[in-house]
Amino acid sequence: MEIAKSLQQTPSSYIREILAAASDKNVISLAGGLPDEKTFPIDLMKPTLETLSDMPEVFQYGATAGYTPLLNFLTDYFQLPDTHIAMACTGSQQGLDLIARAYVNPGDKVVMEAPSYLGAMQVFGLVQADIVTVPQTEFGPDIEALRTVFYEQSPKMFYAVPDFHNPTGVCWSLETRKQVAALCEQYNVALIEDAPYRELRFSGEAIPLVSDFCPQHSIVLRSFSKIASPGLRVGIVSGKRSYLEPLIKIKQGADLHSSVPMQALLLGLLKHDNFEYHIDTIRTLYKSRYETLYSELLKKLPKGCEVKQVDGGMFVWVTLPNCDTFKLAKELLKDGVAVVPSPVFYPQPEAAKAALRLNFTNATNDELADAISRLATGLAKHLE
Repeated sequence: MEIAKSLQQTPSSYIREILAAASDKNVISLAGGLPDEKTFPIDLMKPTLETLSDMPEVFQYGATAGYTPLLNFLTDYFQLPDTHIAMACTGSQQGLDLIARAYVNPGDKVVMEAPSYLGAMQVFGLVQADIVTVPQTEFGPDIEALRTVFYEQSPKMFYAVPDFHNPTGVCWSLETRKQVAALCEQYNVALIEDAPYRELRFSGEAIPLVSDFCPQHSIVLRSFSKIASPGLRVGIVSGKRSYLEPLIKIKQGADLHSSVPMQALLLGLLKHDNFEYHIDTIRTLYKSRYETLYSELLKKLPKGCEVKQVDGGMFVWVTLPNCDTFKLAKELLKDGVAVVPSPVFYPQPEAAKAALRLNFTNATNDELADAISRLATGLAKHLE
């Protein structure tokens, strides 16, 4: 049986391939966006795990939108406007898929920063969207380029990761957030704000969500994979009711509902007295690892390579002199360090500037120092 044309046009995920190679115990992986499994709050979840056996109702079919006690809690927790509702998804990645399936017709224009999150490009590619990109600055998207795209191409939506962007680690400035929100309202473009790293800020003060400035023109995707556990597979989508009702309709046909026991388990975790302490512990750990990675890069990167500081998240972006980054990544893998080359984060890979994405959350400080030594040696040989 012939597969759908949309799938035929979707390339295999390079990250999946490199993660498979990086599973070798002799390889230090800076490739995947994995939280450290030692941070998973198993002890905080034990009380709820032990009481699930006394909650037979959570093992029955549930509401498509999600477990009502969890949604009620999160409505207050996220301080959602009265006009907004929330729904639970099987990871925020499913929320993104539902948005694409509910709203994007083949050829509809979807705007993204370049580089951008690979998983979003795959989702929008599967619904045959016309992905239009704008350059990214150290403060967020190039506002004038965004204005021009909105004015000339009338896109349906703008997908963005404003807090500790994947892959670059950039955090949008407050002024950029206000300007983007104003443009979305002016040109009637829906903002899809993906916020999986927002809680992982380890320096500076939190900045309001972009959607706070355009609440009636936005959908927000939130994840608990980075601060609780990826295996729970619970993400939350929120927005005004008219935006979310089509997503609920699509989800009903997709999987009926996400796991109710896992939603109940997440609710117990969020209500635990020590949950905020758990978040602080993660931030402290990841800050230490980032500082190790960043300092080692500053000391050891060859001339012509550059890395920018980040205030949170899981990644740093290393820009390089012009070179074949796929070939480089394969050479580095032989040297025992896994990285992700920049072209995989561009809808048009040939437009990518030479760079590498490095993850710092899933390796120890000693491993990070060792990995950067290997990286620097491999880079120097490749750039000779």
